[in-house]
Amino acid sequence: MDYKKTLNLPSTKFPMKANLPQREPEMLKRWEEEGLYQQLRQQAKGRQKYILHDGPPYANGNIHMGTAFNKVLKDIIVKSRQMSGKDAVYVPGWDCHGLPIEHEVDKKLGGKKAQMGQLAVRKACRAYAKKFIDTQRKEFMRLGVLGDWFHPYLTMSYDYEAVTAGELAKFYELGGVYHSKKPIYWCNSCQTALAEAEVEYAEHTSPSIYVAFPVTDDLGAKYPELAGKPVYLVIWTTTPWTIPANLAVAANPELDYVAVEHQGKVYILAERLAAINMDAFGFDGWVKLTDIDPHDIEGLRAKHPLYDRESVGVLADYVTLEAGTGLVHTAPGHGREDYETGLKYGLEAYSPVNDQGRFENDVEFFAGQEVFEANASVLAKLSEVGALLATEKISHSYPHCWRCKSPVIFRATAQWFISMEENDLRKRTLEAIQNQINFVPRWGRERIYGMIENRPDWCISRQRAWGVPIIVFQCASCGEYVLTPEMAAKVVAAFRQEGADAWFAHDAKELLGDLAVCPICGHTELNKEKDILDVWFDSGTSQAAVLEPNPDLTWPADLYLEGSDQHRGWFHSSLLCAMGTKGEPPYRMVLTHGFVVDGDGRKMSKSLGNVIPPQKVIDQYGAEILRLWVASEDYTDDIRISPDILKQLAEAYRRIRNTMRFMMGNLDDFDPATDQVAPADMGEMDRLMLHRLQELIARCLGGYQEFNFHTVFHGLHNFCVVDLSGFYLDVIKDRLYTSAPAGPERRGAQTVVYRLLDAMVRLSAPIMSFTAEEAWEYVPGAKATQPSVHMAELPVVDEALMDAELAKRWKRLLTLRGEVNKALDIARKDKLVGNSLQAVLSLTADADTLEFLGQNAAAFAEITMVSELRLLDAAPEGPTLASEEIEGLVILVEPTEASKCPRCWMHSKTVGEDTEHPELCSRCAAVVREIA
Repeated sequence: MDYKKTLNLPSTKFPMKANLPQREPEMLKRWEEEGLYQQLRQQAKGRQKYILHDGPPYANGNIHMGTAFNKVLKDIIVKSRQMSGKDAVYVPGWDCHGLPIEHEVDKKLGGKKAQMGQLAVRKACRAYAKKFIDTQRKEFMRLGVLGDWFHPYLTMSYDYEAVTAGELAKFYELGGVYHSKKPIYWCNSCQTALAEAEVEYAEHTSPSIYVAFPVTDDLGAKYPELAGKPVYLVIWTTTPWTIPANLAVAANPELDYVAVEHQGKVYILAERLAAINMDAFGFDGWVKLTDIDPHDIEGLRAKHPLYDRESVGVLADYVTLEAGTGLVHTAPGHGREDYETGLKYGLEAYSPVNDQGRFENDVEFFAGQEVFEANASVLAKLSEVGALLATEKISHSYPHCWRCKSPVIFRATAQWFISMEENDLRKRTLEAIQNQINFVPRWGRERIYGMIENRPDWCISRQRAWGVPIIVFQCASCGEYVLTPEMAAKVVAAFRQEGADAWFAHDAKELLGDLAVCPICGHTELNKEKDILDVWFDSGTSQAAVLEPNPDLTWPADLYLEGSDQHRGWFHSSLLCAMGTKGEPPYRMVLTHGFVVDGDGRKMSKSLGNVIPPQKVIDQYGAEILRLWVASEDYTDDIRISPDILKQLAEAYRRIRNTMRFMMGNLDDFDPATDQVAPADMGEMDRLMLHRLQELIARCLGGYQEFNFHTVFHGLHNFCVVDLSGFYLDVIKDRLYTSAPAGPERRGAQTVVYRLLDAMVRLSAPIMSFTAEEAWEYVPGAKATQPSVHMAELPVVDEALMDAELAKRWKRLLTLRGEVNKALDIARKDKLVGNSLQAVLSLTADADTLEFLGQNAAAFAEITMVSELRLLDAAPEGPTLASEEIEGLVILVEPTEASKCPRCWMHSKTVGEDTEHPELCSRCAAVVREIA
């Protein structure tokens, strides 16, 4: 008789094979055709909203691994909240304005741009952005991210531009916007002002110089030692090109200063730095003449070393002894602190540099020179006039443009600013950070608090074409800037009809009609402001342009999630925009992730050759492996990726997938509606697994709730490897394959396998979205409850299935099993037995352990899968193994002499006892008779 036909072998019809790159697009097509996202919205009507507001990526290129990580992380959160019973609407968005796009369009247009009008350039920018919106949309969707992809928000849409202009008008009406000339970051290459968030710091080599400023006032009356001698204030700077703009020399009122003499010349500098400086100058034999009170430096007049003008002594507490001379070269037009000092002392914010970063034509010696290139010329001229005491190269962290990566300068120009002090914007924002917003990780609070606390007023103007204009008018008669609420309403209405292009297409009269009158002097000629808004203001108003008007969304959002750089970017600007116009923060929680780096922790760059494009991973492994990578990492730190990491994840995925596939194969004849066994009627091992399942559910639910997705991934993976493949599924194969098809032992095991599979598929769905959807097709009865796993709910812990006493007892049994497995492994290696079914297991231990094993002998024989278990009072004879973990436990493995049953492969003394089936063991003979 062919006894194989009497076995309940698992079905092999279930696909679940590792061909993700081919299967995933088919599933995406099905989701789109069936309108899965729309079904989710319909299903969730009336539920509590959970809104993750999407931070808009730039529409200027293909996605990279960082943007892929960000979008998948968001998708995991949205799906897990949806499956937790919320209405988790996800509206993706794109940042469409600004320099990155205009820069690329400029390169594409080349010389043609000079012949094009502003509207034509803007049209080209809009087309460029649209192209990459379409590109990125397909790439994000390929990752399995569900959202309202065909109704996204775009910062270049007419309605969005109108809201942005309206939000600026609100700031203006409240008195928070002003126009002033002060130093701001300026990119010579991009020819525009930059905000703090648009500046990156990188290593830069600068010439470090020491310069002598001859004192013109007589110090001899108070300091007789200096009478009749040439006296110099000695400054140090790493920006020689700013020397032409010098108007002052700053000293710290709390530091000690001295006058030292070398070869008849007197130099004033900080006492603690005197010896170091003299050595740097190569001045041997110098002597200290006297102490100098820093307050005597205040108001002291010196001559500029190159020009016929004064440089005045001032006091400033930012002067330190960390480097230099203790006297700071001060150019109010080229430094933030210098500017503040200049205000205090009534100094002009003198900045003789044009938009191209070149000296104006009236700058003697250096006219027309680009400032960084002029450093050498400045050094040469200072040396020529005898004012250069020393020079060296210094490498230091220096601000660079975020887009073109060129070093930037501080340059005083007329710009538009939002005041941090007006209407207590800074104070109220800091209070909101402390009291109203949760941060994950917690250090995010301190980071953004420090940035808001110390940031200067927000420079919101840019000298470019592609963006939302600053909708302010200037009176041609009185020169005042004006914007009444009524004027703003007119402009905003025009933007809703024509977009921000209306500002460039119409003059003030056409835009304002009868309102085109200066409210200050009554003049009727108004000129439009030419600058556009900082793109961070653009994206910062998304909370007003997207969350407020959309009835499917809520204000404030439950969550903002972006990379850690957005503490100075989108988190920052959104917070200020909302606090400025609404007085409340736009989000309840901020979650921050790190940057994607290679396997060695290095930043990804083309020059290093360590860039891994998402599409390459998708083509090789499928998007599912990228999703597993996102979930497996602790995103609070930098996130590593490499071919080895992806290979390990692919192997982990294979184990999870194969475990699910095995469970499906053994449920082909199982109907949960009629075949389930009540837990009370199950054996202990089955009830143990239901207990373990509740622990897994609790762990995964906690991971999803607290955004610790690596605990979900590792929990599922370890459960598959250790609890299932390494224990339960291995042990119950005998019951599943050899018991009567509808017998209580098999149905009990199938009930547990069904519950395990059903829970695991749902728990894995937010992360393994494709695999869980495919598996849902084969979970018995699942499709009848919901057409998609993503419409199902996450499982919840069933306290009735928790059994702490059972778990404690079985933990001891499994520890003993682990020691036995060590002995069985040795026996297999020594070819004493081929597998555990061929083994006779003899054990001795202390009285308590022996008693415990005696009480659980049947269960222990089952989980060790040996043909015979013997418990002995004394150590057995033969090659025993003494346990190192359990004192007194001695194990002997011997080959059995019993015959092998060809049906169950167990070796049993009952083989041959049945007259009808003499080759079978008594258990299999009974089953065969039952199913015959």
